[in-house]
Amino acid sequence: MNQNKWGLNKSQRMQLKAFICLLGVLLLVILLLGKLIFMLIHRGDKEIPLPHIPIVRVFPNVWVMEMGDGGLTIFRDGQREEYPWAVTAVDEEGRESFYRPDASAREQVADVILVDGCVSLLRPKTDKINGKILSADSSGVEVEGYGRLPLAADYRGYRLYDSLEMCTVRDLFFGYNFTDLCVENGEICGVLMAKEEAMEYIRVLIKASDYEGNFHERPVLACNVDYTVIYGSYEDLKQERHSAGEELSFDSDSGYFESDRIKIVPDVLTGRITLKNCGRSQGTPSYRGQMELLRTDKGIVVINEVLMEEYLYSVVPSEMPSRYPSEALKAQAVCARTYAYAHMQYAGYPQYGAHVDDSTSYQVYNNILEQESTTTAAKDTYGQLLFTQEGDLAGTYYYSTSCGVGSDATVWKTQEAAELTYLKAKPLNKTAMKEEISQGGTDGEIVPAGNMQGGGLPIDASGLGERLREEEVFAAFISTVNEDDFELNEGWYRWTYEVEEIDREHMLEVLQKRYTANSRLVLTWKDGEYVSEEIDRLDDIKDIYIESRGSGGVADELVIETQSQKIKVISEHNIRYVLNDGKAAVVRRSGGKVSCPTLLPSAFFIIETGREGENVVKYVLTGGGYGHGVGMSQNGAMEMAKAGYSSEEILLYFYEDCAIENIYE
Repeated sequence: MNQNKWGLNKSQRMQLKAFICLLGVLLLVILLLGKLIFMLIHRGDKEIPLPHIPIVRVFPNVWVMEMGDGGLTIFRDGQREEYPWAVTAVDEEGRESFYRPDASAREQVADVILVDGCVSLLRPKTDKINGKILSADSSGVEVEGYGRLPLAADYRGYRLYDSLEMCTVRDLFFGYNFTDLCVENGEICGVLMAKEEAMEYIRVLIKASDYEGNFHERPVLACNVDYTVIYGSYEDLKQERHSAGEELSFDSDSGYFESDRIKIVPDVLTGRITLKNCGRSQGTPSYRGQMELLRTDKGIVVINEVLMEEYLYSVVPSEMPSRYPSEALKAQAVCARTYAYAHMQYAGYPQYGAHVDDSTSYQVYNNILEQESTTTAAKDTYGQLLFTQEGDLAGTYYYSTSCGVGSDATVWKTQEAAELTYLKAKPLNKTAMKEEISQGGTDGEIVPAGNMQGGGLPIDASGLGERLREEEVFAAFISTVNEDDFELNEGWYRWTYEVEEIDREHMLEVLQKRYTANSRLVLTWKDGEYVSEEIDRLDDIKDIYIESRGSGGVADELVIETQSQKIKVISEHNIRYVLNDGKAAVVRRSGGKVSCPTLLPSAFFIIETGREGENVVKYVLTGGGYGHGVGMSQNGAMEMAKAGYSSEEILLYFYEDCAIENIYE
């Protein structure tokens, strides 16, 4: 329990503060009433004005910007504010004296008390600590060398580099000491993000065997070189040496857990730690860098702190086949590094101090053994990140295969999607890319010369994405093939999916799950409009159709009409779930059948229904591509690399108006 020098805990201190404040207010009221009564008794025939009641305001933990002769400038709740100094005395000649605190309070966190709009007291918080931030949540911050410190209820955070902005503990850089913490009475009252430097280490939460959850019951570790186990409280850290190959088992009752965090550090930088009882497709995984074990009430969290560049050695082969051309692998490496660095700036697991995990929720890490080709790709692009025109990290989304065109970020139905203007529905064909490269950008009109096989509709690439919103245009596009498309010969370029008998119970179950996941995206027609309402049944189906398509022709709104219902399913992701019956196989263009038990390959498809009487009893989807269709098509990148394009040309085609920069230069 956090106590101060009087032996009071936090709750008792808060109660004491409240009592003192109340006592002060009561005393002020009594004095004012007494003075008023006295004046009323003695005023005689004269009019005596009522006494002035001062207005007192308290600003806790503001940032002091400037202290001048005219007054104080502070930064409070994201706004710059100025206040004059309070008058403390007036001499016989009417000259005023002003309150002037020590100038050392400038650029400090402070409490400011105003009386009638003037600064009458400035109390700076100068007690600070600095250390590597290990974890944080809404209740406190764990700092290496200090342990876990609670957050004051009225704490404030300030980002001091670049432009002055407010921040919270959610913005901290985990694994780094870029932040000072102001401490008062054992609590953090101010968070000062003082600098931003290039970060070299990423912290990865290693999921349990076969990715079944975040917690390990009894991790068993060994190292291929001598190593050290560091444990105990920060006041009494212990180091225990172990030999190469020696196995150690840890559980929540292990004697090593004198505190909640244990560190395992190889003696040399090239050492590897093996997690003996953690299953991955490569077998038993080993990890570069060092390991931390964090004890929680749910189990042990395993965190691998590793150099970003070495992290990529195990990410790139897990995300793209190592046999792909080097320029495609280099493009993938830049995408993976940019994605990871964004999460180093805004961690996925702040409560544990981990930036990402090693699963498909982020990027798959160390599921496939390192390969020379992918390691070379990471080294050849050392430090390279993709930035937007505004100087922000680009969202380097990618997917497996296109149908000849991509889509934009609006497929995800987020508020941020409209700002991701560098992600566009572009044609993925040879002529379109050649024209864009020759023009040095995308400002000019692009008119591919390729014709669609079988007399299909010729497409003007400059307006392709928007034209494919039209049902007839998209139907002509997806029902044929374009000999000029990069991915023409890929298995997922075209596919069909036939449901011979609709299972309404299964469809209802999926609709209910998607409604639970996001009730805004599964709507029911009621009283002349679509509303968010739980679905308790699914009657005989009268029609199924795509009501709206997004850029590139991706299915965006699906309508299911029954005898008494009209249900709208919104977003490509939800549509891919709802139309998958869990039984049928996808037939690829080559004729091969592939099981897709939960999610259709993509939402780039048209739907044809089959009826018995008035009821729809089956449907066939004719589609193309694999994945959401936003950002870089990995197989498209492969074919572009085969055609001789560089990784930079590939990236700047998929991520328009962006630039590649080296974070370490």
